[in-house]
Amino acid sequence: MDRRDDIPELKAKDGLSLLGRIPLVAETPEEKLDDATTPVSRFFVRNNGLLPEVPEAPERWSLTIDGEIERPLRLTVEELKRRFRVKTFRMVLECGGNGRSFLVPPAEGNPWTHGGVGCAEWTGVSLSDVLREAGLKSSAVYTAHYGADPDKSGSRDTPSISRGMRIEKALEEHTLLAFAMNGEPLPFLHGGPVRLVVPGWPGSLSQKWLTRIWIRDREHDGPGMTGLSYRLPVKPVQPGASLEGVPLRILESMPVRSIVTAPADGTAFPAGTRSIAVRGAAWAGDDTVVSVALSLDRGATWTDAMLEPPRNRYDWTRWSATLPVPANGPYEIWARATDSTGRSQPLEPDNWNPNGYGCNAVHRVAITVGLGA
Repeated sequence: MDRRDDIPELKAKDGLSLLGRIPLVAETPEEKLDDATTPVSRFFVRNNGLLPEVPEAPERWSLTIDGEIERPLRLTVEELKRRFRVKTFRMVLECGGNGRSFLVPPAEGNPWTHGGVGCAEWTGVSLSDVLREAGLKSSAVYTAHYGADPDKSGSRDTPSISRGMRIEKALEEHTLLAFAMNGEPLPFLHGGPVRLVVPGWPGSLSQKWLTRIWIRDREHDGPGMTGLSYRLPVKPVQPGASLEGVPLRILESMPVRSIVTAPADGTAFPAGTRSIAVRGAAWAGDDTVVSVALSLDRGATWTDAMLEPPRNRYDWTRWSATLPVPANGPYEIWARATDSTGRSQPLEPDNWNPNGYGCNAVHRVAITVGLGA
């Protein structure tokens, strides 16, 4: 594992695994995602460029809303708080490449396992309220997002990333201009003073250090929106196959996924242990989680977990179960979630693509009972 003790931005983080230095990327081990609300210290880090300058006056940070609107706006953080209704939702934010490392052959990009995710309490104002104040024209069909972070070379001439979404998603109540996280001012490392939070869709849409939202009359074509960026084959392809001429779709709603947060991978239990308490979390993009099933015998039998109701839409679903253990030995705990459309996680990765987006194969946790414990 790469050293991270020389990276000041990660000093306050609790055991994150460093995946990249330029840009800075770090994921959270699954067992550190055991809280209903992910602490800032355990929230993953995903940057696309270098860090911008730390603002001297966060409340005066401003962003522009322009393009296909009647009344262009320039709003400071203070004005957002004063002029619009402030809301708080607990919502999942997940990297589009979460799970990428499990694809064979390897895909391009940071080798995420299952830890490119977190579920925080986000406080801000609905983007929809601001867009209604601006007055959307009938020609408005797509957003385009811009932040203050320079690209990986340090240049400010080209955005490090500039993605966008269909206007329908922008008008959902839960799509926020967020200025607080877990009840505190939004940390700089996580996009403060203000960022977008676009729940259920790839985290790359949730622009950090937000400076501008441009409303467009066509699909946005900024960095991160063209070629193979955040796009998947419409139909499955052979692993390693060329996508030349293959129809693609933009990755929007993230696929259903579950993780085991306790016990941790590699846990050893004493000889004679005959039941194990298991818990974790599941989420399903724009959809909802309807069940989580667990197996201790590689899928031969399954046990349904108990689900806790989410606090609001886009909150993750915490679950728990007790699994019977027939004898001492090595085991794997498998966790498989199903969403409200009937889609379940595959047992093995089944959606290979060159950039490794949306890999949601079941989480497997190895444990031992009575073998040197």
